[in-house]
Amino acid sequence: MNLNERAVGLCEQFVDNAAEMRVAVSSRDDATRIIDCGVNVVGGLKAGLAMAEVCMSGLGSVSLVPGGADLWPGPAVQVRTDQPVAACMASQYAGWQIAGGGYFAMGSGPMRAARGREELFNSIGFREEASHAVGVLESGELPPAEVCSEIAQQCRVESHCLTLLVAPTSSIAGTIQVVARSIETCLHKMHELGFDLSQVESGFGVAPLPPVAADDLVGIGRTNDAVLYGGEVTLWLRAEDATLEELGMQIPSSSSADHGQPFGQVFEKYDHDFYKIDPLLFSPAQVTLINLETGRTFRFGELCPDVIRQSFSE
Repeated sequence: MNLNERAVGLCEQFVDNAAEMRVAVSSRDDATRIIDCGVNVVGGLKAGLAMAEVCMSGLGSVSLVPGGADLWPGPAVQVRTDQPVAACMASQYAGWQIAGGGYFAMGSGPMRAARGREELFNSIGFREEASHAVGVLESGELPPAEVCSEIAQQCRVESHCLTLLVAPTSSIAGTIQVVARSIETCLHKMHELGFDLSQVESGFGVAPLPPVAADDLVGIGRTNDAVLYGGEVTLWLRAEDATLEELGMQIPSSSSADHGQPFGQVFEKYDHDFYKIDPLLFSPAQVTLINLETGRTFRFGELCPDVIRQSFSE
């Protein structure tokens, strides 16, 4: 199961349907293929859903479904996977900060498995040798040639064998692909709490789709709040009931002292530095754990519609 090979195949839908998906594809024989999903183009719903699935190496399904009117009227982003560790942790997690020459982006997608430098891969595996690499960049700018070359070098592929999908948070596609991370945030929190993720068999998540923000800073706040205060995740796993009872109370975002105010305010309080924020905050609002060994169900956390409305209306 080569993650990058799977993602390369999915990228062809952008090439074949660029006009319909309102994306722009730049591709030369000697250069990285860049798929602009919202920087200099409109992009859209279809591009955002496809971008999110590429980010999961095609091992998850992402769709728009009716949201809960009592939480936020409008659609919600639904995601499901039967390969949660590969799809969410080895692929979707934004574990690569890309910076150079004044350029900055949060990098995710299966290119991370080709690079394989994150400590996370020592626990989950899935490092791979890739002939082609695919990444998703959350950024308001397209990457310059020197950044693309550096990414390709770290992934151990030629520049023309690298495909990068790019969208800012303040775009339709960018908003969708970030909100599609409800399961990912839950798994990452569990990993940080010391749980063996190989015991997780399947995952389902849903979170409200916020209005597209006028700028990336507001967009970062809204998309985080969608998961932190409106995200619901269900996991099917195998463990001792006592372990799940103890673990479960620590998973929801409410376990953090920073819980209770819109993320934009928290972000500002910590000088817009993600690494100063309590890491316990980054998880869904509500988590349901279904133990396949005993048939018992455990539910933790609660939705916070007041914070969602405050965040999405600002």
